[in-house]
Amino acid sequence: MNLVRAELERLSARRFVQLMLVLLVLAFAVTAATTLAGSHKPSVSELNSARAQAAEARRDLEATHQECLARQDGTLQSDTDRYFPSDCSDIDPIRQDRLPIAADFLPGVFSFAEQAEPLLYFLIAFLVLFGFLVGASYIGADLNSGGVVNLLLWRPRRLTVLATKLGTLLGTVLVLALLASLAYLGTFWVIGQTAGLPGRLDGDFWSSLGAVHGRGLVLVLLASALGFAIATLGRHTSAALGAFAAYAVVWELGARLVLEIVDARKSDLFMLSSHTGAWLNGEARFYDEQLCRGSTEFPYCEGFYTVTWLPALLVLLAITGGLTAAAFAVFRRRDLI
Repeated sequence: MNLVRAELERLSARRFVQLMLVLLVLAFAVTAATTLAGSHKPSVSELNSARAQAAEARRDLEATHQECLARQDGTLQSDTDRYFPSDCSDIDPIRQDRLPIAADFLPGVFSFAEQAEPLLYFLIAFLVLFGFLVGASYIGADLNSGGVVNLLLWRPRRLTVLATKLGTLLGTVLVLALLASLAYLGTFWVIGQTAGLPGRLDGDFWSSLGAVHGRGLVLVLLASALGFAIATLGRHTSAALGAFAAYAVVWELGARLVLEIVDARKSDLFMLSSHTGAWLNGEARFYDEQLCRGSTEFPYCEGFYTVTWLPALLVLLAITGGLTAAAFAVFRRRDLI
């Protein structure tokens, strides 16, 4: 417990961590202030007009679905050149994730139910960056300055010390992420109640938001561990920053371009960003025109394939776990002076 307390004090005393916390609060304040300034309580006439437009949009969706069914039956007499999906159930209003609602036709009015999930994605992105940078600087600065050597004189067990540092980092980041989430979403809930619309806050909404938040927290912890592991391997904070920049430029940009040139099949599967998006959203759809080459469904082949959350999570865990294990193995044997 003394080692954990000492690591908590070291982590909280780091100026970089304090700076990142200030930037976190500043980003929240700017986002909330911008939202509040651009929203207003809708009048009765605005609500009635928006409800009428939403009803009309839903009728248009139903009409399009009926036209698609008529085309399949061969009874469509006009607009025969209009595109319809090969499976009309894809545009069946009953099977859509959501239908047009009044909030869609109220520009300048903040709706918590409609905007909470996009706002949560912004929060998760910031926390992922926060966790990666804090994790890298936390261990990188100690290795570079000799702080780890001094700590080992007091507790001469390398793996115990490194594991305590990693556990302290993950626990602190998790607590901060939970507190930030409560403050962030609570602020926008108040804005929706006072200067906008709360929207439909039913059980489905909260379960969907909770699922995204839970997956986001896992992603934040993985990013923190990844920054920690790379900085441990490179013995410096800049090693993690350099590795991130190199991966983004060389692989996500360069290799993606090369894979497109050589017509690699399902090239998005080789990108870490694809698996990150699939995990965070539950699944991700990607387009590959090669899937339609020689297909019997032409010209109605859509060329999409899906990556689900479980394979994506396994990829993220394998990469993070592998680098973390390598960091512990190297830390156990190498000279720290």
